[in-house]
Amino acid sequence: MTFVPNSSSARDIAHHLHPYTNLKAHETEGPLVITGGKGVHVFDEDGKDYIEAMAGLWSVSLGFNEQRLVDAAIKQMKELPYYHTFTHKSHLPSIDLAEKLKSVAPVEMSKVIFQNSGSEANDTVVKLIWYFWNAHNKPEKKKIISRIKGYHGVTVASASLTGLPNNHRDFDLPIANILHADCPHYYRFGLEGESEEEFATRMADNLEKLILKEGPETVGAFIAEPIMGAGGVIVPPKTYFEKIQAVLKKYDVLFCADEVICGFWRTGNYWGSQTFGMKPDILSCAKALSSSYLPISAVMVNERVYQACVTESEKIGVFGHGYTYSGHPVAAAVALETLKIYEERDIGAHVGKVGPLLQKGIAGFASHPLIGEVRGTGLIGAMEMVQDKKTRAAFDPKLGVGAKFAKIAQKNGLIVRAIGDSVAFCPPLIITEQEMGEMLSRYAKSLDEVAAMLKADGIAFG
Repeated sequence: MTFVPNSSSARDIAHHLHPYTNLKAHETEGPLVITGGKGVHVFDEDGKDYIEAMAGLWSVSLGFNEQRLVDAAIKQMKELPYYHTFTHKSHLPSIDLAEKLKSVAPVEMSKVIFQNSGSEANDTVVKLIWYFWNAHNKPEKKKIISRIKGYHGVTVASASLTGLPNNHRDFDLPIANILHADCPHYYRFGLEGESEEEFATRMADNLEKLILKEGPETVGAFIAEPIMGAGGVIVPPKTYFEKIQAVLKKYDVLFCADEVICGFWRTGNYWGSQTFGMKPDILSCAKALSSSYLPISAVMVNERVYQACVTESEKIGVFGHGYTYSGHPVAAAVALETLKIYEERDIGAHVGKVGPLLQKGIAGFASHPLIGEVRGTGLIGAMEMVQDKKTRAAFDPKLGVGAKFAKIAQKNGLIVRAIGDSVAFCPPLIITEQEMGEMLSRYAKSLDEVAAMLKADGIAFG
């Protein structure tokens, strides 16, 4: 592709290092430059319309032009554009937001600490776990168990928790004391003749075996997303978390819920923890906390964890953790307004209406010769393309079928996310029935075009 000198695309290629991008390919392909948005739609610099079926990065819950959030930011900018929360200082937006988050938590929580991103939140979780066990005079109980295909961020610690190879390769990760348990994807890892219930039992048994192998005295915590987002929208099998939590309780292992994607009505409940019966000691959240209008994340801890922090900080003289922008007043004000909108507009009830439409809509593609599995709940879902539906055999990764689909979908005015050959959906929570229909129509068109392309290339499937 040829770029006009000094165009936005040319300047981007010249100056901008992009995250999660094939940097070599970017030098020739360049970016899609988005210049505006309205509701579930975004627009590029040529005025072309796209349905943002991923809500940006799983996050723009209230769409791309919510004026109340803009006004909340302006108001707070005028009143107090910045102050910190170090050394006994505070301000009303962070106080109000902490209080509000506690009031809506899925289980009783004691305190809230703020960060700027989901990665930072889960990095904080790692430090809190280690701090906790030092306070309990168990310095050896530091290993943290995550899961294969889990996603928890990209800082050194949170990327180590993430169970995806490309987040580790050539970054010299993971760090020590991070373990990865089985991925609870029944479609991919269930044994022949094994029921979903039996699969869940095996996952819990394998977790217990891992804890015993490492030594229960060395395992401090287990972290999990209610639904594994960036790993492919993997929905846990029934009874999975019930069985997992029984193992954790048996060996006094802290349970940490990563609600960065699932929190704030995404799964049909306020929290994914409520959808799947999770009762965490520590909970991290971000993204839809502010509808991503400003960067903010939060970690909530129960009383047991908080008291350990008190004990250790008293001994040391300070709780030596936090960020310049922890609880930034403008970000906190926008987050507060976001939570108010959820309540005032009864977003939960709306998700209860449109969520089933998404699930029914994507389920309708299960018979397509390219689709092996359809999965999801609430307003999050995925469809996995396979070469052989009967055997569940995947396409050769070198074919890049998922990536090709994403490109074709973009051409057709639909922005989705290809996770390998799984295509994820996570539209803004405000999506209407009509917009849902149009989104699925654009998907269907794109799917048929991919199928035709594969046939033209002589690649068999079905």
